[in-house]
Amino acid sequence: QVQLVESGGGLVQAGGSLRLSCAASGRTFSTYNMGWFRQAPGKEREFVAAISWSGGRTSYADSVKGRFTIARDNAKNTVSLQMNSLTPEDTAVYYCAATARAWFSRGLSDYDYWGQGTQVTVSS
Repeated sequence: QVQLVESGGGLVQAGGSLRLSCAASGRTFSTYNMGWFRQAPGKEREFVAAISWSGGRTSYADSVKGRFTIARDNAKNTVSLQMNSLTPEDTAVYYCAATARAWFSRGLSDYDYWGQGTQVTVSS
């Protein structure tokens, strides 16, 4: 079992950057593919980025490609999301999640474990 705790959210101006972190417990973290999702007010939770267990493969939603970077450190049991050139449309609660399914999984039901989320607010 994996427990996930996100951190690093906050308030930032448009054009700014934030780095989210997700700390995982459990000795099997390195065997899970990881993802970041977000949920804006009144909207469904959506896929943002995913990374394979080794960190060698990544996938991004079109809306964040070129601006966000997902990375992981298996020695520290962490996964991060570097977010640059933020816009108000990026305002949401951001969640990290773990899956034993394919590394490129984007469906909510594909993920087995979820964190509690961290709020990101981008002001215009």
